[in-house]
Amino acid sequence: MEESWVNSAERIGADLHLELSGPGGRRAALIRALRDAVRGGRLAPGTRLPPYRSLAADLGVARNTVADAYAELVAEGWLTARQGSGTRVADRVEPLRHAVRGPVEAAPRAHGRLHDLRQGSPDVSAFPRAAWLASYRRALQQAPNEVFGPGDPAGRRELREALTAYLARARGVRTEPDRIVICSGFAHALRLLFGQGGGGVLRGPLAVEAYGLGFHRELLAAAGVRTVALPLDEDGARVDLLGRERGVLLTPAHQFPTGGPLHATRRAAVIDWARARGTVVLEDDYDGEFRYDRRPVGALQGLDPEHVIHLGSVSKSLSPALRLGWMVLPQRYVGAVLAAKGDREAWASVPDQLGLADFIASGAYDRHVRRMRQRYRGRRDRLVAALAEHAQPVAVTGVAAGLHAVLRLPPGTERTTVERAVRQGVGLDGLAAFRHPETDMEAGDGLVVGYATPSEHAYGAALDALCGVLP
Repeated sequence: MEESWVNSAERIGADLHLELSGPGGRRAALIRALRDAVRGGRLAPGTRLPPYRSLAADLGVARNTVADAYAELVAEGWLTARQGSGTRVADRVEPLRHAVRGPVEAAPRAHGRLHDLRQGSPDVSAFPRAAWLASYRRALQQAPNEVFGPGDPAGRRELREALTAYLARARGVRTEPDRIVICSGFAHALRLLFGQGGGGVLRGPLAVEAYGLGFHRELLAAAGVRTVALPLDEDGARVDLLGRERGVLLTPAHQFPTGGPLHATRRAAVIDWARARGTVVLEDDYDGEFRYDRRPVGALQGLDPEHVIHLGSVSKSLSPALRLGWMVLPQRYVGAVLAAKGDREAWASVPDQLGLADFIASGAYDRHVRRMRQRYRGRRDRLVAALAEHAQPVAVTGVAAGLHAVLRLPPGTERTTVERAVRQGVGLDGLAAFRHPETDMEAGDGLVVGYATPSEHAYGAALDALCGVLP
């Protein structure tokens, strides 16, 4: 006899479908059903199971039957039971990925990343949950009712005021709230500025650094914008080679990915070029808060607020999951950007904006950045020390600031090293992956390693694995 039951969502927060069938009575059938649910992935590690009484009522069995089944599965290691936490699926239990017959073979490691050292992400395990929750709760408690209606395309005034003060103090940005437009991040800012098919606020061609994120170049190409590659050297982008382009996109505080700030003479030169051409510099300030061995480099925007668009977000400082960014605009572009955005705010959550405004105004953002600056500096130092001990032919550059390093490899070894890393489950990027397809510049062989990405407890193993794949 087979019975199929579904417990109520009110009791455990999620539906649990169990089929009691087969020999051995109800207790044995329940044990089999729970094992199958865990093994098949329907009950994920950490899932809390319903209390004895609730599940017994749903299944039409005695309470002791459920208690005995739970106890046996706890003893076998399938479940855990702690006072006050209830009975949960054990964290170490992994679901069966495939139904197999015959000998079981391990899945090839090449298809997974056991050690994630890719650039582009902070340590997401360090998100300041308690402080963010306090700010979010405080912001919602104080918010007027109109907050929950249609939003202002420019973004909440509270956040724009908080950013005005913070960016002036921490990055040397000169602006006012009415010249800031909130967006969901850098990519959203580019879409608003360049539109689709050439219908945006700005036009191409746009000069870009010869090495940079391919995703940004693809986004611009989709908008019909031709990009012109500027070579790089130890002083940053060769802005002296700018010509008749209608704008230039730079990472002046910390060139991505090669590292290093734009030299002071070139900062002045690119401003002079923009003024003479009547055009604009787009400043990608993606990790300007994180510097270690050099004095802070202020925002380029501070030199001329009318010829620089300053673009920032919390993707590196807090989390890429928090979709909040900002554009600090010359006055002449504000109306056009708001028109491109439309009358309804469809991208940046208003409660999140209020939460971030409080997080900044309360000082929690500064405290978090200082704490993470110290942590990432320690990560950087451990990386340099590990390479000096285990991979002496490999030089490390671009580590005075930011969240990633460039490992310079012997000529001709980049491709094979990246392939070996893939086979060993180490996630990283080769330097060539960031090269503009139309540039003649060659930055040499290298790896771009994001030392901020792993969690703290996983970082040591990630370093060991990295050293193991280097030439």
